[in-house]
Amino acid sequence: MSEIAKKYEIDKALEALGIQKENLGSSTGVEFFSNGEFIESYSPVDGAYIGKVKATTEQDYEKVAATAFEGFKAWRNWTAPARGEVVRQFNDELRRLKAPLGKLVSYEMGKSYQEGLGEVQEMIDICDFAVGLSRQLYGLTMHSERPGHRMYEQWHPLGVVGVISAFNFPVAVWSWNTALAWVCGDACIWKGSEKTPLTSVACQKIAARVFEKNNVPAGISSLVTGDYKVGEYMTNDERLPLISATGSTRMGKIVAQTVAKRLGKTLLELGGNNAIIVTPDADIKNTVIGAVFGAVGTCGQRCTSTRRLIIHESVYDQVKNAIVDAYQQIRIGNPLDENNHVGPLIDKDAVTAYLQALQKVKEEGGNILVEGGVLKGEGYESGCYVKPAIAEAQNHFEIVQHETFAPILYIMKYEVDIKNAMELQNGVRQGLSSAIMTNNLREAEYFLSAEGSDCGIANVNIGTSGAEIGGAFGGEKDTGGGRESGSDAWKIYMRRQTNTINYTTELPLAQGIKFDL
Repeated sequence: MSEIAKKYEIDKALEALGIQKENLGSSTGVEFFSNGEFIESYSPVDGAYIGKVKATTEQDYEKVAATAFEGFKAWRNWTAPARGEVVRQFNDELRRLKAPLGKLVSYEMGKSYQEGLGEVQEMIDICDFAVGLSRQLYGLTMHSERPGHRMYEQWHPLGVVGVISAFNFPVAVWSWNTALAWVCGDACIWKGSEKTPLTSVACQKIAARVFEKNNVPAGISSLVTGDYKVGEYMTNDERLPLISATGSTRMGKIVAQTVAKRLGKTLLELGGNNAIIVTPDADIKNTVIGAVFGAVGTCGQRCTSTRRLIIHESVYDQVKNAIVDAYQQIRIGNPLDENNHVGPLIDKDAVTAYLQALQKVKEEGGNILVEGGVLKGEGYESGCYVKPAIAEAQNHFEIVQHETFAPILYIMKYEVDIKNAMELQNGVRQGLSSAIMTNNLREAEYFLSAEGSDCGIANVNIGTSGAEIGGAFGGEKDTGGGRESGSDAWKIYMRRQTNTINYTTELPLAQGIKFDL
């Protein structure tokens, strides 16, 4: 155990979460089993070994899936409020273990401890939402055209839901899906990221203890671990009517095609290329805060991270200078030290992608305003710490058109009016999050209109990053079209059924059709 791990008592956090460092693997509940090879987890914070988890084999997966499918048959017959009570107890455990789980998220993924705590808070919030939802799984009633008939719709549990999540939010995105799916009556099989396996095991253990206490059928919360091959087991499995996948657009297209071949459903949360538009009427102070956090928070590894800053020519130099000045105040280092703003990238592959992106923007004619680079020396031994960079660029640059999961902010100028800015913002294939900074009501309303932002999230006077669970989360175009979390996102985890009841002694047909015998 490294000096950082000792200082911040990572061992105590693992102990509080019930995690052993060795021989963990797939799970259908309390039992952990696997015959696969070990996946070792190293912290990007200091490069230290944390623990290892066994990968799920095809035989392991079959056991998990079969157990989940059988468990669902019983779970779907529990009342929704009874399922909600189990989620409430799970939520109580998350509240109790918020600090150690947040610490593990920070240490294994590399985001700041405050962001780690915030991620666990998202889990708590979605559980609160789900418990309330368990008494509000409503349908509609409709008037029938036939006398003596009643029509209504109801929602039934869908089945076994497959959840594939990414390293950048190693626990929250799982909970967005499972908390809702559980109260809807579904079982869940979760493949967490192989880059953050211990956080997945921690969450599974918490759920397993609560579920065992409440005699929940085995398999309702299941965990599988490993690389893309494990994901393929899930996407090809006809027992899983829904696959919820978070990751790159490339990955999402593969998942979508595979699941579509068997006529399954997908919920896709894919790449973002998010922009903030800064108008002449913007509050510059708030703009700087929103843009800097959006660009460097989680070391630029959020799907909602701010990638582009589109500034009106009249305030371009003022905003540019203020942003550059703010970057000089950013403190980079151990994310468990709450004095620091930015931690490391997830691994050295991410560092390589970051350096390639900086080189590419130079080759395309961009102007580097804040130099990037890899940090070395004491405190940076993992080799995963990089400097947040800013480059003046054009929207049509190839590198600007693609998402780089790193703290690189591209700034550019727009002329004339908000319509020109909208063309730039919408001129990328991704459509997740967007924002406008303005005190002009007309500009704000235009931004939110059908002609305005084409993203699933459109914010006014806040940044692109930091969604609340009350609203549906997701985006359009290459972002995949999925919606998770709040609003009516619960409906994708259920199947809709339309019912018509005839309470007369006659059998009239719809549309007035006559069929007499």
